[in-house]
Amino acid sequence: MSFLYPLFLAAGITLGIPVLIHLFNLRKYKTVLFPHTRFLKNIQLNSQKQSQVRYKWLLASRLLFLAFLIFAFAQPFFKNKDATSTGKKLQIIYLDNSHSMSAKKGARSMLEIAKEAASRQVRKAAPGTRFVLLTNDKPASYRAEQADKVFAAIQATEISATTATINKTLAAAQSVLKNEGGKDADMYYYSDFQQSAFPANPPKELMEHITFYGLPVQPHEVENVYVDTAYLTTPVLQTGRSNFLVVHTRSAGKAPAENPVLSLSVNGQVKSAASLNLTDKTESIDTLSFQVNGNEWQQVLLTLNDASMRFDDTFRIAARSAPNLNVLVLNEGQLNPYIQAAFRAYNGFRLNQSDISAIPADRKQYNLVILNGITRIDETLGKTLNEALQEGQSICIFPGRTTNTQLLNEGLKQMGDIQITGIDTSVQTASLLQQGSALVKDLFEKIPDNVQLPVANWHYILSAGLSANQQSVLGFRNGDPLLARYTPSRGQLYLCATSADLQSGNFPGSYFFTPFLYLMAMQSGGGSVFAITSGTQEPVYLNLANVTERNTIHAFAKETDVIPPQRPNGAGLDVYLGQAVQQPGFYLLAATGSDTTQVALNQSKNESLPSFRDIGALQKDWKGDNVKWMTITESGSRAGNGSNIDFPLWKVCVILALIMLALETFLLARKQVVVAA
Repeated sequence: MSFLYPLFLAAGITLGIPVLIHLFNLRKYKTVLFPHTRFLKNIQLNSQKQSQVRYKWLLASRLLFLAFLIFAFAQPFFKNKDATSTGKKLQIIYLDNSHSMSAKKGARSMLEIAKEAASRQVRKAAPGTRFVLLTNDKPASYRAEQADKVFAAIQATEISATTATINKTLAAAQSVLKNEGGKDADMYYYSDFQQSAFPANPPKELMEHITFYGLPVQPHEVENVYVDTAYLTTPVLQTGRSNFLVVHTRSAGKAPAENPVLSLSVNGQVKSAASLNLTDKTESIDTLSFQVNGNEWQQVLLTLNDASMRFDDTFRIAARSAPNLNVLVLNEGQLNPYIQAAFRAYNGFRLNQSDISAIPADRKQYNLVILNGITRIDETLGKTLNEALQEGQSICIFPGRTTNTQLLNEGLKQMGDIQITGIDTSVQTASLLQQGSALVKDLFEKIPDNVQLPVANWHYILSAGLSANQQSVLGFRNGDPLLARYTPSRGQLYLCATSADLQSGNFPGSYFFTPFLYLMAMQSGGGSVFAITSGTQEPVYLNLANVTERNTIHAFAKETDVIPPQRPNGAGLDVYLGQAVQQPGFYLLAATGSDTTQVALNQSKNESLPSFRDIGALQKDWKGDNVKWMTITESGSRAGNGSNIDFPLWKVCVILALIMLALETFLLARKQVVVAA
């Protein structure tokens, strides 16, 4: 038997108190003289013996009461057969400090409860035990530390925007175990066990030489309202005119008692607000309007007054007006009314139209060059278009219908290994929409299952070599592309297999026509609206000049200066900001001597949904000799399933102390009754 708090045994000196009371208070006799003492002598002797027996039981009950009470405070326990080997084993403590741990359970958050339990574990560990603390954002140290340092690190742990899966944590634990040169270790996993971070089955290859102790910290019920996404109805911000922002908010878990208020601010000034009705539904779609002045970057901020979980109550958008988006349309014949209508519907583009035989000398200033109704591309035009692609411009070709496709192929070959091999006169409906295309991925929040794709009354059959890097944005069932993207050089070439008129099909009147043209123009000029998610694999495309290997893009924010992963793409760079930083906010992307771009980084919504693992189900799947499950109140006692349970003897001592107290009361009451009789 051992004691958790052996110093309490010093209170054993209090056992002398009942003895003193018994000696000086209970053994007082009063002599009373009676006549005929001969008859009373035997009665007196018998009464004295009965009193002595009764007082001894009273003394014993008092001594046992104090003894059991002292033992209860000292907390005795029996060590298991492996207690000695595990007492000083390396203990790896994982403390989940993701945003979902900010949920409340009563008056305290899940993280506060987990920190208290982990601190209790460190305090109750055997002297000399070594610890390693792992959190989502960073470990306190990959080296084993003493209890005092780890205890201080636990107290300093705060909520972090970073998330970590169990596989990542176990891999870190294996690295620690290897660095420490130990044979095995105990891992204590304090978490709410989100489904996105914790699999249903254990990764056995990562759990070698590790005994896993699961300590779930889960709220009873979660109520959360969060901003899921928001987007402008126009491709860029409009100056001096009303801009409309569509906002999707969602409710998870218990419905809010009161309707939250959604407010919109631009550069710190409140512009609009709306009350959300989420009483009988889990989603609300609202449109807020606002105006801005100037062409500089604007910081658009959406906020909710949701009191339960606050980390996802903010959505950020960085946007600017871009009057430098210029579009040149080269026509062979009549002007195209659909192209005109597309760019006149929004004043953020400057449209210039010219005949194919008179290309403007200032063509380099245009972000998008459209060739409309073209039936021939001669050597001079092909050379000019190839130079435009080399300089990073975007080109879109809507060919006219002709039987002599060789006149088109001569120019296409100068731009890349592309050619027209024939014509298909059958009416076909497009069946392929490439979701990974740059034109499509920003067009839909989620592509509907029943989306209507364009119909072509005829189309050219397009063929390309590997060097052209062909990608079908829209395609037919037989594999022929309706709209294809080529990247033979720095720029991007879009080639439609049919003409942009209703005689050739309904593509010009479809939902895709105008947004596709907008995005084509924006690709060569860099983005004007940025709202990305932390951890995303999607890059931010920047059309920045003077960027070299010695002068790379930096991401700047308050007390932040990092170099995110980046790679060349056409005339600019793809910057993977979401992989380099996790903290939401507005970041400035810039390189020395180049233009600056603002990007809004938002928190991932994985933590917004209260999708916790059922611990009972986990215990059935996560089992074995090296897997133990504990309640959060058992932290530090090494209590759990299987043979590692330490019997709580202190509870038995408390019960026995109460029994002794009741016995003492009974004996005192009986003594009073006898005396009264």
